[in-house]
Parts: sequence; structure tokens; C-alpha cells
Amino acid sequence: MSDLFHLSAPWWHFPLRALVIYLMVIVLVRVSGKRAVGQFTPFDLVLLILIGNAVQNGLNGGDNSITGAFLLASCLIALNFAVAFFTSRSRGFDQLVEGVPVVLARNGQVFDDVLRRELVSHDDYIEALRLNNVSNPDDVALALLETNGSISVIQRQNGGDARADFYDGQLPPRSHRRRRRRPGSPQSN
Repeated sequence: MSDLFHLSAPWWHFPLRALVIYLMVIVLVRVSGKRAVGQFTPFDLVLLILIGNAVQNGLNGGDNSITGAFLLASCLIALNFAVAFFTSRSRGFDQLVEGVPVVLARNGQVFDDVLRRELVSHDDYIEALRLNNVSNPDDVALALLETNGSISVIQRQNGGDARADFYDGQLPPRSHRRRRRRPGSPQSN
């Protein structure tokens, strides 16, 4: 019965392992891009299960005790709370962890280079237009890839241009990053 609560390693190994694995997974998810997080497909479910399985031994170090599980769960919840606390109080930290919205289209012009960089297919963009009741891409005042992977669309009609200008003005400069066209290269639409 005492084996249920006996740790196989010093207690401080568990919070350290939890911190390292938590940061590693956060970085990997962040690097994978917004669309990977925002579109949850059956493939993403398989990936999530496999990631959980892959990091399990790194977290517990082979320890199967209830005490180790309690330490790990407590540490992961505390880390998650700390990240939520700091992202709610620091815009810079929030942008580091969550990222920033990215402008996909403005005034009817779709930025194909941004779609490619953000791994958004043209079909996904058109689907977002349909979901926002926009029948013509030229009617888009502003289309944003949000930090959660969804695409927000503001139509030009009914004051949409003014709302788009307002939202565009609220975005951080990194939201407007586009590759500059090299001299002599064909212009993309």
C-alpha cells in the first residue's frame, strides 16, 4: 500500500519536469501556426493523443505513484494559471504566447503570400467568407486570421469600412507583416 504514495525520484524532479515539458509543448504548438490550433480535424485529435502519450514518460519519469501524479497535475495547473495571469496583465506577454491577429485581406485585396505563410488555403478563406455571408471577395473590408485560428471578416457595406479602419488601427504592427516584392518579380494579387 505504501508503494502507491512512494516517489521514485526526489519531489522537486516532478515540478521541474512539468515546467520543461509544458514550455516545450507550448513552444511547439505556437510554432505550428494558428491554423493548426484553430482547425481541429480528426488528424489533430490523433496528434493530440500522440503528443500526450509522447510526453507522458518525460513528465513522470517512470513514476506511477499517486503522489507523483498529484505533484504533476498541481504543477501543470499552476503553470496554466500563471500563463493566464500574465497574459491577462501584459500585452507583450500575451502577444508572445498567443500571437497576434494577421491581416489576410484588406479592401477586397487578398494577400496570397500571407495566406501561404499562415498555412491558410484559398478554400479555407472562401469558406470563411461564406460563413460571414460575403458572396464576393471584393466586398471584404478586412479579413483577419485571429489568434485562435478562426477567420474574422468585415464587409465593406453598412459602415464596414469605418469598422475595418477602427480594428485595423487597433492591431499591432506585426499583424501587417507582408513580404516585400522583390524588383523584377511578378506582382501577386
